[in-house]
Amino acid sequence: MATLFLMLPLLVACSIGDVRRPPPNRASVSPEPVATTPPAADVHEVRVVRVAVPDRYDPPVIEFVDADRAYALFATCDGGPPGRDCPALLFATRDGGRSWQALLHPRPVAENQQLYAPQGLLALNAEPFGWYASTDGGVTFIHYPEAAEPPALVGASGQFQMAGDSGRVARWDGRRLRPLAVQPGLPMVSAVREAGDLLVAAGAADGRPYAAVSTDQGRSWQRSPVPAPDGEVEVVRVMSAPDGEVWLIGERPDRMGFPALWIYRGNWQLVRAAGHPDDMRSVAPVGAGRVAVTGPDGVGVVVDGRYERVSWPVGPEHYLYLLDDGTLVAKAPDEVILAVGPPGARQWIRVALVGD
Repeated sequence: MATLFLMLPLLVACSIGDVRRPPPNRASVSPEPVATTPPAADVHEVRVVRVAVPDRYDPPVIEFVDADRAYALFATCDGGPPGRDCPALLFATRDGGRSWQALLHPRPVAENQQLYAPQGLLALNAEPFGWYASTDGGVTFIHYPEAAEPPALVGASGQFQMAGDSGRVARWDGRRLRPLAVQPGLPMVSAVREAGDLLVAAGAADGRPYAAVSTDQGRSWQRSPVPAPDGEVEVVRVMSAPDGEVWLIGERPDRMGFPALWIYRGNWQLVRAAGHPDDMRSVAPVGAGRVAVTGPDGVGVVVDGRYERVSWPVGPEHYLYLLDDGTLVAKAPDEVILAVGPPGARQWIRVALVGD
């Protein structure tokens, strides 16, 4: 398929707005006057590219690997499922979305199309035909007809992982996950993450958080007490920031309530967020002791024990997460916004693909 590149370069010079004081939490002992939401800042650069895709296609799924590499999959038309009149169309970029090249999709007609790109692997799920995985950027694919995830995709999820629903920490040996001989010894383990020389396992049981750390890649573990938060937590996730900070994120039983937060500084320290909203959509540590949060209230940052609203070009519809190179991604149904650079000096870049 021919690819049409028509860049619409829109460079918008702007500055990220100041952090403003939010309205207090309803549970605050000393209510303060409600502050207005700061106006959203614009992005510094817009990369909108028109590609050779009929306009009946819905916006694509875009998955960034790092600040430069990404894949895009057009897989539905007019809100309906894919089919012979709506085959999947696949594209790749190597310059951060300034230009896109068409790739040959190995199974363009399927009942359901999905795209994953962890650590540079391109993995496509085309139901009911199975998986197609590429390690050379989509030039060639290996077909895995089984319903289970292909080994390459499992391995790309990290050296240390949870072994299915067993609650056991396992290590990828290049072919399969092997449970560690020594387990963390927690009542429940739901997450494990390697951050530098530290391996962290965490979970929750009966509404309480638990964690253990290892400095020898899981050959031994030390129980690491987690201070009790306000309220219960049902799931504990382990995250790391671009500067190496390690965080625990305690999700509430309804999965929508504002989470409990802990940072590791030789031990787990509970991080307060005075003035935080009731609900959240996504959470991402961004470095310098800060955590960014999106939700119905908009976007804010937890810093110095407070939740502060910020005027980022991100709204309630965006989901925040970090790439391996430290790039902050804010994803919405019809666009991706990248934030590159250090905290306080990030450059915001809007990326989108549009059809003919």
